[in-house]
Amino acid sequence: MIFIIVLVFFLIVGKSLLVPLFMGGFFAILFTPLSIWLESKKVPRILSCVISLLMMTALVGGLLTFIISNVANFTKDFDDVSGRLTEYATQLDPWAMETFSYDTALQEKTNTDYLKNLLTKNSSSIGDFAMRTVGSMTGLVLIPVFMFFFLLYRNHLTHVIIHIYKNKDPELVKMRIVSLRKVILNYIVGVVKVMGILAILNITAFSLLGIKHAVFFGTLGAILNIIPYVGPFFGAMLPMVYSFLTKDSLFYPAGVLVSYQVIQMIEGNFLTPKIVGGNVNLNAFITFLGLIVGGSIWGVAGMILVIPAMAILREIFDLSDSTRPFAILLGEEKEEDKTDAKEEEAEELENEKND
Repeated sequence: MIFIIVLVFFLIVGKSLLVPLFMGGFFAILFTPLSIWLESKKVPRILSCVISLLMMTALVGGLLTFIISNVANFTKDFDDVSGRLTEYATQLDPWAMETFSYDTALQEKTNTDYLKNLLTKNSSSIGDFAMRTVGSMTGLVLIPVFMFFFLLYRNHLTHVIIHIYKNKDPELVKMRIVSLRKVILNYIVGVVKVMGILAILNITAFSLLGIKHAVFFGTLGAILNIIPYVGPFFGAMLPMVYSFLTKDSLFYPAGVLVSYQVIQMIEGNFLTPKIVGGNVNLNAFITFLGLIVGGSIWGVAGMILVIPAMAILREIFDLSDSTRPFAILLGEEKEEDKTDAKEEEAEELENEKND
């Protein structure tokens, strides 16, 4: 119990350092095959690490530029949205007064000048929220730095882990490390593939419905899908609210909801099982609990990082007999365990009948 308390305290206090450290590690795992391929072509390791770092920076920078530019385009629709809000407020104010004898004053609050003043007054808190979500500027700088060093010293880190488990066969430990790296890499690549397919499906559905900024909403929904359970909810809510405010019929938000649900069914029943599969091999309860704990400690970053982190812990726990029960706790229930459990239940029922 004391260990858990100390661990949680350490994770909270060290958030500004640990989040960039984990993010840098996962980017390093993602770009390790590229570095290995470059080194096989006689490219020096330092240069291969620099090339991988530049590609990661270009990829993330391009994605952020795409999101920021599309968010900036929303300001062009602000007046139309404000008019729509005013129309709804004009209808809701009398209804609230007649039904509840309460003046909501929504018509005044949906005025464009009022909204702008509200945003101006709360701009500092919005900025603080954004910085807490993304992390400090120091953290953003540390991510590529950690990635570079992880790529540069990946063999050295392997030797360190081999020495930690010196009572085990070095080749077995090395094989487990390579296997773990492949598991995380396959998971990340699989998630990226699923995101790409979801983006295409979302964009197609939103374009057919005539939703403005379909590319942005479709791509953002696919990116948010990386956060299990919570991400798809926000991915659907944003285009639904936007279509509700900018379209003249409820058909459009309803169409967004239906199409998103159909796409999520395809993703959950076909895309993720076929592409991602059981790479991380974590049971649903531990995944859900990890999301809650990760989100409460590290926010959005914790919800993204917790699943790969628990997959790594499961493999590390499996290396030692003393920690293997924790690996079993994190992992999926095996078929033979299910069979044994069913047989035990059948025996208990038979004994109850005999009694």
